[in-house]
Amino acid sequence: MGYTPSAGLQPLRERIAQHYHEWYGHNARNAAVDSEAITIVGGASAGFTLAFLAAFDPGDRVGVLEPGYPCYRNTLLALGIEPVAIPVEAGTRWAPTVEALTAAGRLDGLIIASPSNPTGTVLPIETLRTIVGWCADHHVQLIADEIYHGIVYTAPATTVLSLTTEAVVINSFSKYFSMTGWRLGWIVTPPHLRDAVERLQQNVYICAAHISQVAGLAAFDGQAELDMHVQRYAANRRLLVDGLTAAGICRIAEADGAFYVYADVGHLVGDGSPIADTVALCGRWLDQLDLATTPGIDFDLARGNRFVRFSYAGTAEEIDIGVARLQHWHP
Repeated sequence: MGYTPSAGLQPLRERIAQHYHEWYGHNARNAAVDSEAITIVGGASAGFTLAFLAAFDPGDRVGVLEPGYPCYRNTLLALGIEPVAIPVEAGTRWAPTVEALTAAGRLDGLIIASPSNPTGTVLPIETLRTIVGWCADHHVQLIADEIYHGIVYTAPATTVLSLTTEAVVINSFSKYFSMTGWRLGWIVTPPHLRDAVERLQQNVYICAAHISQVAGLAAFDGQAELDMHVQRYAANRRLLVDGLTAAGICRIAEADGAFYVYADVGHLVGDGSPIADTVALCGRWLDQLDLATTPGIDFDLARGNRFVRFSYAGTAEEIDIGVARLQHWHP
């Protein structure tokens, strides 16, 4: 083991390019998924840092969907870039509308995720096409988080790369490939950002861990086993949704993908309840039920106080125990 080229082991870059061809039907010579467009990174988090540093300057305004993954916002703030909240609603399946994008004012960038964390929404191709077109018309750099691709329960998720060569796409081995903790991911970079990403990688991270890259290459041979994990997630999703409904938690964004349920628990908190918000609610569940959940304020600063995210990435037995405890719990 030693340092690898900063962009990563060439066999792994080529295997990822082949992966796009296998999953999405792209021609492997397409510039958007050519191995030269791929940089192996120390997890998706490193990919986002590189993308933000390469694409934006301090003071730029970047749209982040709410509810959405909080690390987008926090990383942008750490880099002196302004995150601009764009609220999305259950009525649009948690997808941004042109009206919502326009209402955000001038944007230099936009971050989307499909499937998303926390709602599990998969953006249909028509929605992605609208977003890509809007970004092109307004000179907005699009960054797409596709780390939950492969963990979907309806039609396969569409990669943004099928619609544009100008977006930055981030992916990871942590989710579908079940390599959480190996700190391995990749970034697909459009030509105008490629040189900047390479120089930043050399200076900030040197390279992704060599041993993780070797393991990642081997992981592509295990897709039959990985698909069995997805089947387990699907069964767990049904158990969790049914169990939450039985516990009186019925306003649920039933996920198209990923392994989360985002639930409105406004009837349990706030006015008329001894529990002020979902931060306090999740604290009570942890203390009283040994049940770990995530308050919605992590994902939506404006409206998250009435939402909770549940994960069903564990075992069916854990799901059964958790929902049974909720069904016998009273505020």
